[in-house]
Amino acid sequence: MDRDLTAWCAFGAYVVLTTALALRGMKKTKDFSGFALGNGDLGPLVVGITLAASIASTATFVINPGFVYTHGVSALLHLGLAASLGVIVALVVFSKGFRRLGKEHAALTLPHWIGARFGHSGMRTYFALLNLVLAVSFVVLIVKGSALVMQHTLGLGYVTSVLVIVAFVFGYILLGGTYAHVYTNAFQGALMVLVAIAIFGSGLYLFADGLGPFLDRLAAQDANLVAPVNAASPLFGSWWDVVLCGFVVGAGLTCQPHILTKSLYLKSDRDLNRFLVVSAVIGVVFALVLVAGLYARIRMPGIESQDAVMPLYLTQAFGPIAGVLISVALLAAGMSTLDGLLVGASTIAANDLVLGDLGDRVLGARAPEDRQRIALSASRWILVLMGVLSAGLALDPPELVGIFAQVGVYGLVAASLAPVALGVLVKDLDPRFVFAAALAGPLVHFTHYLVSVYGLGVFVNPASTATEGVLASFAVLGALEAWRRARRPSAPMLGVTR
Repeated sequence: MDRDLTAWCAFGAYVVLTTALALRGMKKTKDFSGFALGNGDLGPLVVGITLAASIASTATFVINPGFVYTHGVSALLHLGLAASLGVIVALVVFSKGFRRLGKEHAALTLPHWIGARFGHSGMRTYFALLNLVLAVSFVVLIVKGSALVMQHTLGLGYVTSVLVIVAFVFGYILLGGTYAHVYTNAFQGALMVLVAIAIFGSGLYLFADGLGPFLDRLAAQDANLVAPVNAASPLFGSWWDVVLCGFVVGAGLTCQPHILTKSLYLKSDRDLNRFLVVSAVIGVVFALVLVAGLYARIRMPGIESQDAVMPLYLTQAFGPIAGVLISVALLAAGMSTLDGLLVGASTIAANDLVLGDLGDRVLGARAPEDRQRIALSASRWILVLMGVLSAGLALDPPELVGIFAQVGVYGLVAASLAPVALGVLVKDLDPRFVFAAALAGPLVHFTHYLVSVYGLGVFVNPASTATEGVLASFAVLGALEAWRRARRPSAPMLGVTR
């Protein structure tokens, strides 16, 4: 069969099945709560696959192998080992408490959870606005990465690819909300598991003579490629950058609006452990894809565009038909995270702005049923606006879209990790001090990054500045709480929430 015909048939089948799943989701979406979290009838296997697919997006399957290609083993340790370990540890530590407190406060979003946990409506609005603004950077990464794959797979132009992706994904989430997201992600996640195994296996023959000769072939190009710390890399030049920052930002990435809230989809608390096991195992499988960056470096040295490494590698590593099928599955990988982000963003805008303080002032006299209908309608209109904005930015993205996305998303990490972690683990906290910590984290991150890169012309790893922001956030909160308790010695220092 002709390669182009195979590509269009495979993509067409994917579109039809995904649309059918979205329509099924639309039938189950009766109100705004159902759009945001479903109706509490989702099991641990499907939610676990959904979570893993939401975390391992175009970044893992398309963009991050380019970092491994460029920087070598140090990037693999940072992105594949340290960050993955951070994600798994944070999910295990935070999920149970987050779910219990979320159910207790009937929270629909991460900003809602934070505002309810600390009884601070201003913090809820702050996190809603921060999530909406910074999520755009990640959306642009996913759209660009998916558009590059679509170019190589379907032969479409970049602009056409961007418009197709935005129209399709935004459209099916517009229909079905969380149910469309979960149903399509379960399907997409299953495809991604098969693709991850295929991509990892595509270069195993390079280890035929053992690990040593494999590394020697990399070292023949550049000895820094096989070093756990790449002294020549501006991103992975120290153990701080490679290990500590990787772990911290990995843990912090669970505080994105579409990650921890997955625990609220589950039918019961009993499902939580199985959900975590499924997520962790599939997440490790997905991380194996990053090794393809080293495969590509050996087989295809000299690729100039880091973001194009994976699409180019796939065309060489697989035959025409297999390569097409793999590429269509990579499109699914991008769309699986994009739809999760969109559900989170639209829900945040409606729930935490329309139904938050602003909604109380404007819609306070409306009946609860009317406010729910208005919120559902608003969440869908916000999707349309986000689609237009994202498409506009993706048409002229930064050269290294991975760095652009990291700077934005890591700002959310710097703001959220301390409030979420301590909100789950510590009982007695002053909301004003938590808010101060949430402000300090991104202030340190963005100030250091922008001054270094644009003021001094010194390139710095966004994970490093984000880790500094996280540490500053914890330090601010710790110092203020210590001062408060010093003034009230009878107050308990710590109390794990029950």
